[in-house]
Amino acid sequence: MMKLLDTLHRWTGGLIGLVLALMGLSGTILLYEHRWIGVPGSGDPLRGDLASVTTATEKLMAVPGAQGIIYADERFGLHQLRIGKEAGGYASQSGEIAARWASQWERPELWIFDFHHHLFAGDSGEWVIGIAGLCGLFFVISGAILWWRTRGTFQFRLWPKRMSRPAIVMHHRDLGILAAPLLLISVVTGTMMIFRPFAMVMVAPFGSPAETARALEPPKYKGGPLAEKPDYTTMLAEARRRFPDAEFRILSLPRKDGDPISLRMKQPAEWLPNGRTTIAFDAATGEVLAARDALALPSGAQAFNMAFPIHASKVGGWTWRILLTISGLAMTMLGSFAVWTFWFRRPKPVKRPAKKAALAST
Repeated sequence: MMKLLDTLHRWTGGLIGLVLALMGLSGTILLYEHRWIGVPGSGDPLRGDLASVTTATEKLMAVPGAQGIIYADERFGLHQLRIGKEAGGYASQSGEIAARWASQWERPELWIFDFHHHLFAGDSGEWVIGIAGLCGLFFVISGAILWWRTRGTFQFRLWPKRMSRPAIVMHHRDLGILAAPLLLISVVTGTMMIFRPFAMVMVAPFGSPAETARALEPPKYKGGPLAEKPDYTTMLAEARRRFPDAEFRILSLPRKDGDPISLRMKQPAEWLPNGRTTIAFDAATGEVLAARDALALPSGAQAFNMAFPIHASKVGGWTWRILLTISGLAMTMLGSFAVWTFWFRRPKPVKRPAKKAALAST
């Protein structure tokens, strides 16, 4: 049984380890994106008062082709304007454009994010990442079981003693057990966001999976066609009246006629950085079609909404970010060394001594 588990662990690592290594590296880079984007104004303090947000919204949504805004927050002091399918820009909190791009390839933070979430392949890439996540869960569990047999030889090393296969295997085993708790959190929360059935299993202790699934389904509302000049001032004022303590997070125009204008907000008790408190406005009249209070969602849905902030270090401050950095770098090292030893440092087959020729009969 242990031999079979060891074989599955090695073969799966050799086949999927590179994907996990790249996920670990790109995820670690994204933990600090707000530090290296480098656009003037990115460090500005947040001005979340209604007047400032309204002024910026009116200016930015008047830009030709504007589709929505991701508003500035305490970490990143610029609004992000979405224009068309791939174009966009960063703007100051007064609504002045600070940087623009015509494609995500012009902004490293955008294409790294796309790689980490989709492997540049949309929904198909998500499936690959989800499968890699399930494999990562198998690695953590099977690796801990396999390590138990050799626990007496444990040694703490950040790097293999030698670049030989035996030394790398020993380092892989011992580093893996040290990083296992953090890797488990990273893998579980990441896979939850990709595979909804897996997520429902993980949040089942907090509430009915069926009730949670219904609560997470985006509600559908029917309104009129988008007005030529939507009244954003009135809409934002109504949103602030309904949720006076919430931050404005994402404004989205309808994708097709009949869809509403959507506004996402974040209440102080929410962990999700962009919140799940939403208001749907009739695109033709600006009237409220419905409002959803994220804090009133079933407990299972609220538990699910905690997965991303835990995974992306949007909570916990610098302490948690450093721990996730350790997790990401460990995953990078474990995955890359697993592939290298499997494909390029495989043990040579043992040569059996040739049988002596039988003596000729006399």
